[in-house]
Amino acid sequence: MANFSCQASLVSVNQKQEDINGHLQNTSKQSSNKEILHATNGRRIRHRDTMTPTLLILPTIISLATHGAAAFTPSSRILRVPSAVRPSSAPPLLAVKTSDGSTASRLKRIKSFTEWAKESGIKSPIFTCLLGTSDVVAHIKCKCVFLPSYAGIELSSADKSGLGLYATQPLSPNAILIQVPTKLTLSVESPKDYNKVMEQTFFPSNPKLYRNAPWWACLSIQLNYYDKINPTSQQGNTSLQPWMDSLPRVYDTPLHWEPSTLHDLHYPPILEAISLQKSKWKHQYDTLASQSPEFATQIPYPDFVWGCETARSRAFSGAYSGSAFNPIPYATVAVLVATYLALGMGTVEQAANGAALVVCGTILKDFVLPKLLKVQKYVICPLIDMANHVGVDAGGNVAFEYFSDGFSLSVLGSGVDMGSEVCIQYGPRNNDQLLQYYGFVEKDNVHDIYILPPIRQWDIGALEVACGRKVGPGRLEKLDRAGLLGRESNIQLSDSSSDGDAANEIGGVVLTRATGIDPAVIQAMRALVSSDEEWENAGEAIGNFATQVSPENERAARLAIKRAMELELESKPTTVEEDENLLQIMNAKSGGVEMEELLAVMFRLEKKKLLKEAIRKM
Repeated sequence: MANFSCQASLVSVNQKQEDINGHLQNTSKQSSNKEILHATNGRRIRHRDTMTPTLLILPTIISLATHGAAAFTPSSRILRVPSAVRPSSAPPLLAVKTSDGSTASRLKRIKSFTEWAKESGIKSPIFTCLLGTSDVVAHIKCKCVFLPSYAGIELSSADKSGLGLYATQPLSPNAILIQVPTKLTLSVESPKDYNKVMEQTFFPSNPKLYRNAPWWACLSIQLNYYDKINPTSQQGNTSLQPWMDSLPRVYDTPLHWEPSTLHDLHYPPILEAISLQKSKWKHQYDTLASQSPEFATQIPYPDFVWGCETARSRAFSGAYSGSAFNPIPYATVAVLVATYLALGMGTVEQAANGAALVVCGTILKDFVLPKLLKVQKYVICPLIDMANHVGVDAGGNVAFEYFSDGFSLSVLGSGVDMGSEVCIQYGPRNNDQLLQYYGFVEKDNVHDIYILPPIRQWDIGALEVACGRKVGPGRLEKLDRAGLLGRESNIQLSDSSSDGDAANEIGGVVLTRATGIDPAVIQAMRALVSSDEEWENAGEAIGNFATQVSPENERAARLAIKRAMELELESKPTTVEEDENLLQIMNAKSGGVEMEELLAVMFRLEKKKLLKEAIRKM
């Protein structure tokens, strides 16, 4: 099984929190892989004979031909949750994956989708009837929605969070809820994806256009192909149309918000990220359309954007490891070994050497080469992709099943109570990423960050007053040469990020809820507010301020940082208290409040709360 994360951030599988300013240490990485390879590490296969029987090399060739280039890195599960526990009293996420009307429309199509899931091999043998209780379901007159249920789950909509998976009975730890064959999924390899059908359909004269496109663009092309051109899957001759019909048609992410609503976020870094996302997606489309008329005529830009949003919000990712377990080479080896020995063509040792070669070749191909090549695979999996996100204490977990060639959703931790939603974790995602690509905000998100302006934009005079020290000559110049002041604010946004994530192009100061202020910033401020004696004792070298130089200097540095954060908070058009009151008023209204307006207030409130927490800790 393989470790994955939902990009969606689905992604997430070995997804990690962005190291936004180049200095922040990632403290949220998970290391839960339990490699099957450990059983063979350090062992050396001895070859007593000088020659391996030629006959037994044949299965290795068969294995290479019938297996993928590698197999998914074996592991216990994907999407490991962090050790921190989300308080049971924490309120649910506020999500806007689709508008209410879109959700209602999707619910009407769920019956055909779930019937298709059962007929197509998604293992969920027990059928339950869902009587919806939310406003959305009531809007469609509470019609029954039949969902294949493997261990007591149903598809429902509640708390304005779009569709999700809910437990209809207490779920035990490690229980398998859903199993989906690989043949029903869509997948892309990165950095290059080879797909003859997509290449011949959209890029017959230049297939490299598809192969070299970012993973989200490739998945967008696949989604549009199956949704509008030919719904028949490339594996198994199964129509994917019911699944395509069940997907959201409208996304209420900030990509579609009005400028005035974006301004209400009160947070320039996310505006930079959204601007880059727009330009990058348009540039990618124009590049493909200008060089392939087949692509331009079959996929208009709005459809391409729909596919990109679907890919970014629903795909899992992980280290590529080819196809699943293939028994053919091993069966062939057994037959050849028996034949080899029965005909007296060689000794037992020679036969064992040949068999060992096949086994070792498979292990190398399936488990070792994928890690060395660092190839990623991105997958959209029907039904499982309807599981929603929670930052910590997720009840569900998605895994690739190496031996059964499919994906599973199972129960984590101590289980899931009846009536509770079965959530997974998309990875250690901050609210910038969750809002931009998934359309929701997580309250008290343990992975959230705040990006302050770079030090070069700080009010040095105000900091001098706060800490009681003057900035001496030479300090700013040395910090600038060390790259600790950030870049000028008028730089042009780069296209260096393949995923379009760049909320900190000018090198702003990053603080996180988990670890606080970036240690590099504390180092810079120690140097900046150092006395002449401290500066000379340090040899005028920034590196010598990596640790505390004196209690007085440390206090001055932290007072300066604290004042910079206070100035940032004071610069906001509204206060925390005003946003909390406004949010209560919005939630009390039965109608008339647009979801993006509600999300904008929630987002900026969470950012201000994080900033206040950091000020208190400093």
